[in-house]
Parts: sequence; C-alpha cells; structure tokens
Amino acid sequence: MRIGVIASVAHRTPPRAYGPWEQVASTLAEGLVARGHEVTLFATADSITAARLHAESPTGYEEDRSLDAKVYECLHISAAFERAAQFDVLSNQFDFLPLTYSRLVDVPMVTTVHGFSSPAIVPVYRAYADVAHYVSISDADRHPDLPYRATIHHGIDLAQFTFRPDPGEYLLFMGRMHPDKGAHLAIEVARRVGLPLVMAGIIQDEAYFTELVRPHIDQANVTYLGPVGPAERDRLLGGALALLHLIGFAEPFGLSVVEALATGTPVIAHPLGSMPELIRPGRTGYLVETLESAVAAVASVAALDRRTCRDDVEERFTDARMVRAYEDVFAAVTADIASSSSST
Repeated sequence: MRIGVIASVAHRTPPRAYGPWEQVASTLAEGLVARGHEVTLFATADSITAARLHAESPTGYEEDRSLDAKVYECLHISAAFERAAQFDVLSNQFDFLPLTYSRLVDVPMVTTVHGFSSPAIVPVYRAYADVAHYVSISDADRHPDLPYRATIHHGIDLAQFTFRPDPGEYLLFMGRMHPDKGAHLAIEVARRVGLPLVMAGIIQDEAYFTELVRPHIDQANVTYLGPVGPAERDRLLGGALALLHLIGFAEPFGLSVVEALATGTPVIAHPLGSMPELIRPGRTGYLVETLESAVAAVASVAALDRRTCRDDVEERFTDARMVRAYEDVFAAVTADIASSSSST
C-alpha cells in the first residue's frame, strides 16, 4: 500500500526529547516501512526515517523560533495534498488543519485525534465528519459528536526501554511543566514520604514553574533535569521506584506512563482521561483520588511485580500491535472507497 504520513513540524520526527505526536508518527512510519509498505513521511528536513522523506520546514519551529509556525505548517500540509494522488491513503498525525484540505482530493485520509486542545477546534472535526475517518487514541478521548473508525492505543518500540527488575530509590515526574501535569503534587508526595524526586520535561508554563516548582529544586531532595533524550529517558524511567502522574486533566493517552511500565516501573496516577485504560490497579500501579492516597500508594508500590508491568506493555502497547491496527483501518477505508466507486 502507498501511504503518506503527515507528521507535526513542531519538532523533528522522531523528536530529540519532547514531541509525543512526532514520536507516534515516527513509530507508525517506520513500522509500515518494515512491513513492506511504500511510505512517504511529511516531516521536517532533519527528520530521520527509513521512509521517503518530504520536507518543507528545515527543522521544528519549536526548536528554531525564527521559523514562523503558520507559514511552515501551511507549506507542509499543502505539499502533502498536492501529492495526494501518489497515495492510496493519507495518515494524518498532525491535527485538525489537514481536514480542511480533505474534500479537495479523492484519496481518503485517516485522522488520528491526538486529543482536543480546546472545545473551539471541535467544529472543524464535526464539519468534515462525513468524509473523515477518525481514530481515537483512547476510548476516554472520544467526542460524542464524532464517528470513529477505531480506537488505537499508542505503541512503543520495546527495544528502546530496558527492563529493570529491581525497584529504584527515587520517585520520578516526567512531563510538561504545566499545572495540568501535576509536578507540584509530585513534589508534595515526595516530601511527605521522604524520598527524592527527579523531574524531567519542558517548561511549558513559565509562571507555574517559577511559582510552584522552582522554589523546591535543591538538586538533592528535588532535582530538575529539563527535557531529556531517549537514552536518559530510559535510564530515569527504569531507575525509579514509581512514576508520579498526578494529572489534573483528562489526558488523551500518556506515553510516559506506558514507557515507565515498559522498564518495569509502576505508575501512580489520578484516574482521569485514559489512565484507567493504561494502568491496572494493584498490578501495574495505582489510581488515586487524593494526595493522601498517593502517599499511601508509594508505600505499597515496591511490592508490585515489575515483570507484570513489562508484560502488560508487551501484550497491549507494542509498536507492532499499533502498526497492525492502523493497517487494518487503512485496508478497511480503502476497501470502502473502492466499493463505493464501483457501485456508482
């Protein structure tokens, strides 16, 4: 099958550090190539891929602030649709903007909805629902107004995550420095249980970081490392006693949760969004409602079997499973189009 994969151009594909959308696009593109498909990846020029690469943006606009995001997003998306006739299907891993081009071409497009950044963008999804083929990344993130082809949980390359059978001696926060992600709650839990906390991630909300996070960083009890690359990410995840994921919003998926489990590290999370789909309470971590229950969960987490965490990822969250699920959707969509064409 000839497949065009449209990645985000905020970051390189795959990302050097932060960039979950780019990571998923990379995992999908590489997996499709490995399975014999003819794949073109629309991404930044510095992207690394076994697929054919088409680039309009020299690098990610979040990595080079001299680049105008709107300009390069427009050039990027239009390049994909100007070449749409070369493909059997387009895989939109970008966001809602490519939908506005979708009526202009005959090639079907499967759009992965990586969450809704705001209710304001839903009208675009709704306006193109009659021609779009939507994939949700969790059952929790489905919008009641939209039709979906499938829910496909993200998958990861297990070769990038080292299983470590013994629990570590620190707690870990890995995510954006933003109130939604709960770094301030992780700091309080670590303080109450008397364990060091290591934090890694980009600063997305400078005021939040300055007021509620930075005052606690002493590089002893609380350490902040900034964004980290794949090797350091693997080391940090595998060396932790637990990942604290005390989110304050309905998170559509949560790659760091699955990545932690892949190293054997259980996760303590608030039961919001996709968390009940990702975490098996009492087996791969705990879902907690309050700060007090999070503190209690830390006392219990060392007794969990870390092999169970890894096994669960091997069963449910591998890149191979994700790629096969997308193949099934692509095949069904193209078959429907062919059937419709032959009947008219």
